[in-house]
Amino acid sequence: MKRIFSGIQPTGEIHIGNYLGAIQNWVKLTETYDCIYCIVDYHAISIEYEPLLMQQRILDTALINIACGLTRDRCTLFVQSHVPEHTELAWVFNCLTPIGDLERMTQFKQKAKQHRKNVNLGLLDYPVLQAADILIYKAGYVPVGKDQYQHVELTREIARRFNSRFGQVFPESAVLESKTPKILGLDGKHKMSKSMNNYIGMLESPETIWEKLRTAVTDVNRVRRHDPGNPRKCNVYSLHRAFSSAQEVRQIGRDCRSAAIGCIDCKKILWKNMMAHLGPIQERARELQSNIGSVKQTLAEGADRCREIAATVMGEVRDRMGLTPST
Repeated sequence: MKRIFSGIQPTGEIHIGNYLGAIQNWVKLTETYDCIYCIVDYHAISIEYEPLLMQQRILDTALINIACGLTRDRCTLFVQSHVPEHTELAWVFNCLTPIGDLERMTQFKQKAKQHRKNVNLGLLDYPVLQAADILIYKAGYVPVGKDQYQHVELTREIARRFNSRFGQVFPESAVLESKTPKILGLDGKHKMSKSMNNYIGMLESPETIWEKLRTAVTDVNRVRRHDPGNPRKCNVYSLHRAFSSAQEVRQIGRDCRSAAIGCIDCKKILWKNMMAHLGPIQERARELQSNIGSVKQTLAEGADRCREIAATVMGEVRDRMGLTPST
């Protein structure tokens, strides 16, 4: 089976944008690929964070991923800092990567604006560590969103540089595109995000989710109940595509255009279907919360497997670079 690598930051509370944009697809990929998924805590420390909360956020992130279907029998799930070869390979790649390449990264420019008081080397070097994350497992494919395409292309370039200078070791990993479009937040304008408070958490109560949906922005041109709407301009309709049946989606689209259904009724249908989908995940999450030892065991087993793979690859890297002691 061909190998996949992808990572998720330990933000703690995972929202439906994370789920629809990444995790749901990750679960499907386990059917046909050798999937390695990582909670990237070293990436998370490139911005200010609360150390006392980090371990809980790691466990919470792992718990939701497992509840969504990323179980130990289907994939490998582990924590980045538990496999030290990630940072060791990143240093090797640092010595092959021009600073100019990193300064051109779109995400670095965005992060630098967001964190003006903490524009540290980690923000700049983020994509090099990401390249090491991928290539330490010689992953052939990387399922990421469009905002990460530039980083994967840099990963390919780093692999080419290493192979050209030291001999063939790494594959040129390819983006595995997801058919899921960018999930907008409840404001209907920006990407769903905790920092913008426009999200629905995966484990939020049905009552809380309804209150958030109730006030979510729809087609701004539909002012009155009897005004016809345009589903293409309504983010609530796009969420129907994720949680409602194809038949319901078509019917809601017709009813919206003819003003046969109001926005509140449309949201009630979405809420019902959303809870039918999220309910089983929330139940599995509650079971895992009462047995957190199984979550830790999943991460420990994942790290054991990854350390074995990573140690072999780093041995090959050191040998090619002349860093292995002669006998």
